Amino acid sequence: MKREIIITSDGSTSIHLPDWNEQYHSKHGAIQEAYHVFIKYGLDSFQESVSILEIGFGTGLNCFITFLEAEKRRLSINYIGVEAYPVKADELCELNYVTELHAEKQRHIFEKLHNLSWDKQHQITASFMLSKQKQFFEDIDAKNAYDLIYFDAFGARVQPELWTETMFNKMYQALRINGVLVTYSAKGSVRRALQKVGFSVERLPGPPGKREMLRGRKHWA
Repeated sequence: MKREIIITSDGSTSIHLPDWNEQYHSKHGAIQEAYHVFIKYGLDSFQESVSILEIGFGTGLNCFITFLEAEKRRLSINYIGVEAYPVKADELCELNYVTELHAEKQRHIFEKLHNLSWDKQHQITASFMLSKQKQFFEDIDAKNAYDLIYFDAFGARVQPELWTETMFNKMYQALRINGVLVTYSAKGSVRRALQKVGFSVERLPGPPGKREMLRGRKHWA
């Protein structure tokens, strides 16, 4: 499938898939979307140690921003990023996140996130652990393992099977009690699927270009 590097509205890059008319991040701003959805309404809910599952790892933007924020806040993070089709090295070279985030001192960290081997836990710093799991999302079978899920799969228009009760039940089972799932999606069918499997769901203000987004909480086993 053809893939193109594009510049989103906030100046940060993303990967566009012309055959699907879909991109890895919002065309209205990749970095803005990541901060709004996954940090403001996800990571900000936690104060100390956090175990995070990302669906899917993609360009590593969410992981890198989480690392930067964890360093500022002195959070202890165990980060698991799931991805069936890792981004290629030549594509990574064209991504401008380090520059746009003014994080030149942490460039080696961004590069390290991508160069580390898959399916193995790695110690990035004393307080940040990373495990990249190369697998299909449908094969996740974790139970009571995570505090926070970044649900950042391609949209339901192109991959509807990832936005079903079956998938969200896997996410519900993977979370601990009081765990949180955040996603950029605000579709009614997604909200209903989340509620059906047990999530308490909030409709929240969306990132640039979207009116709303969703956040689910697990209150019961």
